[in-house]
Amino acid sequence: MRKAILAAVLLGGMLIGCTNKEQTKTEEDMTTLNLTQEWDKVFPLSEKVNHRKVTFETQYGLTLAADLYTPKAENGKMPAIAVSGPFGATKEQSSGLYAMQMAERGFVALAFDPSYTGESSGTPRRTASPDINTEDFMAAVDFLSKQDNVDADKIGIIGICGWGGIALNAAATDTRIKATIASTMYDMTRVSGNGYYDSDDKEETRHASRESLSKQRLSDPMAMAGGVIDPLPDDAPQFVKDYYDYYKTPRGYNERSGNSTDGWRTIGTLGYSNSRFLYYINEIRSAVLVMHGEKAHSRYFGEAAYKYMVEGKAEGYNFIGKPNPNPANKQLLIIPGASHCDLYDGGYTELKGKGQPKNMIPWDKLADFFKENLKSEE
Repeated sequence: MRKAILAAVLLGGMLIGCTNKEQTKTEEDMTTLNLTQEWDKVFPLSEKVNHRKVTFETQYGLTLAADLYTPKAENGKMPAIAVSGPFGATKEQSSGLYAMQMAERGFVALAFDPSYTGESSGTPRRTASPDINTEDFMAAVDFLSKQDNVDADKIGIIGICGWGGIALNAAATDTRIKATIASTMYDMTRVSGNGYYDSDDKEETRHASRESLSKQRLSDPMAMAGGVIDPLPDDAPQFVKDYYDYYKTPRGYNERSGNSTDGWRTIGTLGYSNSRFLYYINEIRSAVLVMHGEKAHSRYFGEAAYKYMVEGKAEGYNFIGKPNPNPANKQLLIIPGASHCDLYDGGYTELKGKGQPKNMIPWDKLADFFKENLKSEE
């Protein structure tokens, strides 16, 4: 059973089968977004911030839904941060918490649902694309740049889990992004094409997967995969138990989250398995902080990405580039004792978000990183 569970792991979640409410939405249903106005986050609203729902457009013609958090003590034009992730999650979960914590510390912060996800537009639902998802971050920068209370020269981004890798890809593309944090990151293209720890990095394995997905397009193109397995087997690996404790319990459950329900379209993530989108991160001149938990099963993604970003070569990267032209502003931060999901919300001493908060996320350190690097150039 344990081997079968590991084989089923896909994009940070687990395969399950159930009915997807979002998948019943038609193209017409998504023309005008129906945004939830009541507070439905997995965390309480801070008394130190203001919050409102907003929308913005991408260059692919999609409308993204977002939560905008601002300090109650606004002070002229402020630095701003766009946040998304984890992959398969919604803004009601980890990204919203990150955004709110940054707003408490003086930033305008935007947590958005990616294209085809949550309250954002796009059909078929829960479809992913390296290009479209990178554009989602850049469209968020567009939106923030146009706000009256934002200094457009001081914009950063935070990507969590799979969106950590997407954030690095956006930073390598968009020079308006002055500082980037990749928290508990996955390299989605690496895990999709090579499997965990590159255990399936073989042409034969990839061919079999491509053949299966090619047939899937005709047999059942709307089939779903990638939600956290439920019920949880006793012999599930610890990181799967951690996913369950976040996504399937009151600690982090959200009905619009693919990870909390039935995941993503099986064929909708095919683009990630046939891509390597961190090719140019060794040319990122702006500041980057890669943060990972010491005990995270995903730690190797962040460490390899950091090494390649600085040196132009790393294990798991088949290409070799030149060393980074500006390595001094790149940081790797390992949080002692933290697991992958501890960096979603800080972690708790008991299951289901009970007990005492472990406070594993160094919010002030993250804010200091942005304050140091989102400065006007002399």
